[in-house]
This record gives sequence, structure tokens and C-alpha cells, in this order.
Amino acid sequence: MDPVIDHLQITVRDLATAVAFYDRLMPLLGFSPLERGSAEFPEHEFHVVEYKHPRLAFATTSPRPSLQHEKVHRRRPGSLHHLAFRVGSRAEVDRLHRELGEIGAIIVAEPREYPEYTPSGYYALFFKDHDGIKYEIVCHSERS
Repeated sequence: MDPVIDHLQITVRDLATAVAFYDRLMPLLGFSPLERGSAEFPEHEFHVVEYKHPRLAFATTSPRPSLQHEKVHRRRPGSLHHLAFRVGSRAEVDRLHRELGEIGAIIVAEPREYPEYTPSGYYALFFKDHDGIKYEIVCHSERS
């Protein structure tokens, strides 16, 4: 078996706010706006908005109403710590850094090399969405 992830679903506090952000983020990460879909399951109090790509589907989902006001904490057991997207070059990391700022992403750490992660070539930036969900853009290559 090859370890391939088919899809991810991230629960957000306010789906409308999240969709406004992710509609701008996902095209930066290679997802086509034309491949966006949504579904609602009232019996489960569940609404999902999915961004499709041939390699991965990424979805934002509504919370249960009783949990809607809880804060996201990535260190809570069962929580997503962060999600990293790999790009092909340091220039792409730098370009995405500029574009993420333009769409209102919260930059946690600007692009830099992280020798503490690997001896050489780990170049990344970290950002969060409006709920505090943390993401990374990373390039694995030698210094250019």
C-alpha cells in the first residue's frame, strides 16, 4: 500500500468566514475554484465545503452548534497540529508569503531555513487562518 491521503476535513467555527478565506487560499495552493463543491446534511447538523484537486480534496466543515464557540487549540489531543503543503522552490515559498499576506492570512513565521528540522534545505513559512488553524508552506532543497 502507498500512504496516500485522499481527503482532509477541517472543522471551523464559522463556515461563512472560513469559506471567504479558503476561497482565496486554495487557488494559491493549486486547487481550482471550478472544482469547489458543498453539501449539507441537516440531520447531522453538518455543512461541508470541499476544494478538489486530482491529488487531494480539502474541506472545511461546520462545527456542532454546541461546540461552535470553542477555541481551536492545536495541542489538544485529537487536534490537527498543523498541515504542511510542499512546493518546488524557495522562490515559490517567498511568492506565497507575499500572497498570503494579501489574502489576510496570519503569518506566524516568515520564510527562513530551519536547520533544527533537517541539516540543510528545509525552507518554510508558517501561517494561520482566522480560527487559528496552523499551516506551513515548505520546500525541501539545498540553498539556492
